[in-house]
Amino acid sequence: MYKKFYNLNDNPFGLSPDPRYLFATPATREALACLEYGISTRKGFIVVTGEVGTGKTMLLRSALDSIRGTSLHSAFLFNPRMEVLDFLEFVLLDFGIPLQARTKSGMLQQLNHWLIERFAERHVCVLIVDEAQNLSFEMLEEIRLLTNLETSSGKLLQIVLSGQPELERKLSAPNIRQLRQRVSLRCRMQRFDLEDTAAYIGHRLFVAGTSEPVFSPNALRLIHHYSHGIPRVIHLICEHSLTFGFVEQARIIQEHTIMEVVRELDLLNGPTEMSAAETYPQQATDRAQETGPDQGRNEQTA
Repeated sequence: MYKKFYNLNDNPFGLSPDPRYLFATPATREALACLEYGISTRKGFIVVTGEVGTGKTMLLRSALDSIRGTSLHSAFLFNPRMEVLDFLEFVLLDFGIPLQARTKSGMLQQLNHWLIERFAERHVCVLIVDEAQNLSFEMLEEIRLLTNLETSSGKLLQIVLSGQPELERKLSAPNIRQLRQRVSLRCRMQRFDLEDTAAYIGHRLFVAGTSEPVFSPNALRLIHHYSHGIPRVIHLICEHSLTFGFVEQARIIQEHTIMEVVRELDLLNGPTEMSAAETYPQQATDRAQETGPDQGRNEQTA
């Protein structure tokens, strides 16, 4: 609806984790490099944590896309609330392994045989478990046992557990210390500061087709304030603001529009005070309103 009005070719603030829009802050680049290295060098267990909406799924998809050319096979589990047999069946089917017997021993044997064949071909196989903070201790132990599928020279299956900070606390439990000891790498996603929030918005607008400023400096300030620097909430505010701005025929979205959206989304329960640095984000605004090719190059090299 608003794309033509704002000279956009695409929806810049969709909620789907599209790797084209990866915004490479230093923290994101570090986490991405950690994932790519851990998977491609067969490090075994990797843990990714971050608050809800901080871009963990985007990071995972970007890492898989960047190393897919090296004969990568992946299984992506979105719902970890499964019984053991359901879990093993899902892993087999997502790897494209035809199910022969629905018994634990039979499925493990099938998986092991398939992984050995892929290992011989120098292929990398990775299992990603999203929302891993919801895994039961029983399922965490079953996942740990999958790391026993190995040869004398390396792990057959790389496992990435991705979840909210509660996952870190769960992994600290004494009864799963064996799993904790096998975690080789940890990646943490961070919230954006004000400067990154403004640059992130500018980057997504640029990828979607425009380098023109769409949000005023104070609008950017309010977006950061009420989103707490969480990308998913930034998307919600910006998406609604573009719709409201189109209705108002406003080329530059101002503070009153952001406040209208914040009330509409019931986001007024945020912090009541802002630091002096947040009051007039001139540096952040300049960065967001610059054309975005540099950000695009950073994304490609991340």
